[in-house]
Amino acid sequence: MVTTLSADRLAELRDEGAEFTLVDTRPEDSYEAWHVPGAINFPFGLNEALDGRLSEFEETVGDAERVITICAKGLSSGNFATELESATDEYDVQTVDGGMKGWSGVYDHVDLGAELEFELDDRELTIVQLQRRAKGCLGYLVGCAETGEAVVVDPTADVDEFEVAAEEADLSIVGVIDTHVHADHVSGGRDLADSLDVPYYLGARADERDVEFDFTGLERNEVLPVGERELKALAAPGHTSEMINLLVDDAALLTADTLHVDSTGRTELEFNQDEGEEGARMLYETLHRTILAEPESIVVLPGHVTVTPEGEFEHGAPGDPIATTVRDARTGIDLLAMDEEAFVDRMADAGEEPSNYEEIIDRNRGELELAPEDRVELELGPNNCSA
Repeated sequence: MVTTLSADRLAELRDEGAEFTLVDTRPEDSYEAWHVPGAINFPFGLNEALDGRLSEFEETVGDAERVITICAKGLSSGNFATELESATDEYDVQTVDGGMKGWSGVYDHVDLGAELEFELDDRELTIVQLQRRAKGCLGYLVGCAETGEAVVVDPTADVDEFEVAAEEADLSIVGVIDTHVHADHVSGGRDLADSLDVPYYLGARADERDVEFDFTGLERNEVLPVGERELKALAAPGHTSEMINLLVDDAALLTADTLHVDSTGRTELEFNQDEGEEGARMLYETLHRTILAEPESIVVLPGHVTVTPEGEFEHGAPGDPIATTVRDARTGIDLLAMDEEAFVDRMADAGEEPSNYEEIIDRNRGELELAPEDRVELELGPNNCSA
């Protein structure tokens, strides 16, 4: 009987450098768009038999001894694993429970206070970066060790990850903030705030996005105290009209999809009527008059890192801090050196849009209700929020 392993265990095996061959049985186009790092493609259907294809598979995997199979949900890969185990005893065969759906829920928790040098005098700042490996989503737990209070910023729908992070840091969540109405993933902000009975915050201009649920609006330059820490809401329109960034104790800036470590957010998902020109002009002003006006030593903590079709982080690696500084962004990101017209032209060609982004926006505005299984379906695929 074929044994299964969890997606989290698959991640551990990769990190440990274990020897195995990962076989993705999805159709070629699905594999090419998005797959686990190191996976090879051997398309195989849910009801297909291995008869006549064993030699083809043997040529594909070479001298592999341990084979782990994966597909979208664990169905076709489970069938293939069963067929393979029945056809030959050459391989130790396992399959990933939940397939790419399971892989989409793998997270790393990175204690940035231990990894980065924040300029804070003698104060202790707790920031945990929660990295979603498959999508590149970056959420945050920002806390005050002295009082034990914390807020969560940009949580995904896997809210238990953020509650675990708070427990591990010995912090209590007293508020939840979404920096904007997300287009690439289902937000867990409202659900987490409701379950903990704490305030849920958005930028004050979210009223203009037809948000259909109650929230507390953070005004431009409003300071939200979290114990002895201070989070200042900076208006940062561009990626969306209501976007805010959060300046933490004049030491770290949570830039969401305004500024990533190697690019900026795209601008046409909300402003699609003019190929993003209105948003691009807003973003250009935000970048040059707000973000780059901050001290160069400020640590920039983005809301996403690009995940390549090969499943790798385009910058850094899972478990390492995904961060830059105002200084390094200014000198290292070509988009920030462009004049306004060149920047606007560049934003008009941001590439393929995130999968199902219109439905995801409707859900995050409160217009569309989703069952948990539908949420996962909408999110499957690469993250494409970066320009």
